[in-house]
Amino acid sequence: MQFIESWREGDRISDIYLCKNKTVGKTKTGRSYYSLTLQDKTGTADGKVWDLSSGIDHFEAMQYIKIDGEVVRYQNTNQLNIRRIRVASPGEYRVSDFLPVSPYPIEEMYQSLLSYIRSVSHEKLRLLLQSFFVDDAAFSKAFQAHSAAKTIHHGFSGGLLQHTLRVTELCDFYCRQYKLLNRDLLLAGAMLHDIGKLKELSAFPENDYTDAGQLLGHIVIGVQMVSEACAGIPDFPEVTKNELCHLILSHHGEFEFGSPKKPALIEAAALHFADNTDAKLQTMTEMFTETTGFGWLGFQKTLDSNVRRTETRA
Repeated sequence: MQFIESWREGDRISDIYLCKNKTVGKTKTGRSYYSLTLQDKTGTADGKVWDLSSGIDHFEAMQYIKIDGEVVRYQNTNQLNIRRIRVASPGEYRVSDFLPVSPYPIEEMYQSLLSYIRSVSHEKLRLLLQSFFVDDAAFSKAFQAHSAAKTIHHGFSGGLLQHTLRVTELCDFYCRQYKLLNRDLLLAGAMLHDIGKLKELSAFPENDYTDAGQLLGHIVIGVQMVSEACAGIPDFPEVTKNELCHLILSHHGEFEFGSPKKPALIEAAALHFADNTDAKLQTMTEMFTETTGFGWLGFQKTLDSNVRRTETRA
């Protein structure tokens, strides 16, 4: 299979991909064209069908399609100009080839996360974490397979686990440097801050916003999930629950970034910094993975800056 990450300008592509999204647009001359998001396990790519007159069979988004086209460069990224499309038959492809997945071993990451749970000394917080990650088999299975985003960063199977573990590792590092931090509270917040994404986003291959995701968002959903779980643990301290919920509510840091509250606790500030660090660095990692060379990539809205890869190497 010609995986998307291996595409190079001028390549002629004849293979099957998941049509993640399909929209109809108009050129300046009024001609209709298709704009597609193509996906395999190595990533996504933009596809354009400029001529709809022949060779283009009927298809819809979320179908596996056999395409013929040529890779071109547009705004320093690969784009596929498509000449022919047909819907692929089930026996022609393996679904596993089309699910983007974390480059790190899922089981190893999950075991690392469980080791952090065992290190939490606060009994009620440890029981709370265990109720999700250990006792709830359905939650555990979904958490390990879920993405952390529809796009932008960690938008792949295992992305939610990878992001959660990285944030937890950063928070654990902060605790060794800043003794005022309540490690048990901060690590609990790190491991639970994005659990609402299990209900905000649908599972693969759709990986799209659910009704609950559109109406409530993962922050509110996460607080609901944590509050319900706390209610099931006898004598769970009210103040601890409120502090933990505050960490979840404020982890985006600013109102304009969807945070219902700004950090009012030092642990909330630390969680916001860790979450933002991993999100931004992963965003840039994914940008550079999809490009070659050291050229400027142009203005990136999510980073509010024009960026390029560092040229200096040892």
